[in-house]
Amino acid sequence: MNRSVLSALVAAALFGASTPFAKPLSGEIPPALLAGLMYLGSGVGLALVRALRDRGWKPSGLASDQWPWLAGAILFGGVLGPLALMFGLTLTSASATSLLLNLEAVLTALIAWVVFKENADRRIVMGMLAIVAGGVVLAWPRADGGTTGLVGPVAIALACLCWAIDNNLTRKVSASDALFLAGSKGLIAGTVNIVLALSLGATAPGVGIALGTMTIGLLGYGFSLVMFVVALRGLGTARTGAYFSTAPFIGTAVALALFDEPTYPTFWVAAGLMAWGVYLHLTERHEHEHLHEALAHRHMHTHDAHHQHRHAFEWDGREPHDHWHEHVAIIHEHPHFPDIHHRHSH
Repeated sequence: MNRSVLSALVAAALFGASTPFAKPLSGEIPPALLAGLMYLGSGVGLALVRALRDRGWKPSGLASDQWPWLAGAILFGGVLGPLALMFGLTLTSASATSLLLNLEAVLTALIAWVVFKENADRRIVMGMLAIVAGGVVLAWPRADGGTTGLVGPVAIALACLCWAIDNNLTRKVSASDALFLAGSKGLIAGTVNIVLALSLGATAPGVGIALGTMTIGLLGYGFSLVMFVVALRGLGTARTGAYFSTAPFIGTAVALALFDEPTYPTFWVAAGLMAWGVYLHLTERHEHEHLHEALAHRHMHTHDAHHQHRHAFEWDGREPHDHWHEHVAIIHEHPHFPDIHHRHSH
């Protein structure tokens, strides 16, 4: 399996499984405080991992023009998105919430196509339409007179929009250190949300609950985001979002297996539509003759077909490795995704 695809699926598994475990906490901890603790756990944990990896502090490597992209990603993905999700969780079941999170992939792709001009194949578009249809069915009033209500699903859809913006902004800096990007988001977003919650009168939970919440955040937000950034490098925004859309099914399976939540016919109709959409994403193939323009940048790489360059230093032969390098213009044909080396027009 392609390493970038595997990274996206691992990210999806970690994030998807975190939602059902966060649901019981939503009744114990106010939304802003819950989001803050989860992100703070992510930031602290990843900062420790990075410090151990680098044996101390290491500069981020971000260029001056990349910081605004990271700041915007933190605002939308680390502050506004989690707030909307935790509020939506108080009004929506964990299984329904898990399925509604598929909308993140749809909105991510729409922004990538419309704003950042990323290529969209017919198969991807059809998959997105199936996922949207599933979201509509899930929020529709039930035949038995019950209803999921609109406020909860709308809040979750808003969270998905915030994360979609975050995903597209993060793509701009995805060649940088994934641990630094994810850790920075966790520390800043966690601190902001906790300060906001406490200023609004929230009461801090006990140590045990706080540590449990932060652990869920480290796995479901922290390590998940690290894998997501790695996938962005190799797949581009829309397709990473497509693979990541498997997350809600993992969350739904956990919610049904561990928390014994009730389901209704509309739930299974929605699940079928969304599963079909994900299948279309996973079976997409993109291949044509394309031009690589001359490019100079820095990121972790191996000497594959796109990295045939000389070194300005004595190289010990280890791969992958990280240094500033140049790409010469080349025209060739092979299956590819809109990764950091294939952002060409069609």
